[in-house]
Amino acid sequence: MSRVLVLGGSRSGKSAHAEALVAGAGEVTYLATSAPIPEDAEWAQRVAAHRARRPAGWATVETTAPGDLLRPGTLLVDSVTTWVAALMDQAGVWTDEPGARDRLARRCDDLVEAWTTTPAHVVAVSDEVGLGVVPETRSGRLFRDTLGSVNQRLASGADEVWFVVAGLPLRLR
Repeated sequence: MSRVLVLGGSRSGKSAHAEALVAGAGEVTYLATSAPIPEDAEWAQRVAAHRARRPAGWATVETTAPGDLLRPGTLLVDSVTTWVAALMDQAGVWTDEPGARDRLARRCDDLVEAWTTTPAHVVAVSDEVGLGVVPETRSGRLFRDTLGSVNQRLASGADEVWFVVAGLPLRLR
């Protein structure tokens, strides 16, 4: 059992590095954390490219439920970024629903709790969104801040943390 967090910017090579980290594991369950967007052809192409890279023997589970981290075996989570966006959507933060921030906090706590208690060997991919400019919108800042906080919490409970830049992985822990 170990927890590995792979961070990086968009198109940095973080997913490919994470896939390489579990390549020798044999049976891998790939937790795909974003919902399909049928009307977005570009997104569909990105999802197809990720699927094409995966070995045929890997199982794929499409999920936004943190409890899916509690299954045994080898898990690859791609990505925490889209997972947090889904949790924010489910909590109602984009539309300022009453109690949304509290629901989001509980969902993020559930994700971190599952990460720290999983019996699996898990490699999780997440974007490092704090290196760029301050988002112009309130919702952009909330997303950046929420993901940054979740990344910090996951990193503190990780056995290894990697940062990938221009396809080059750097081990931080």
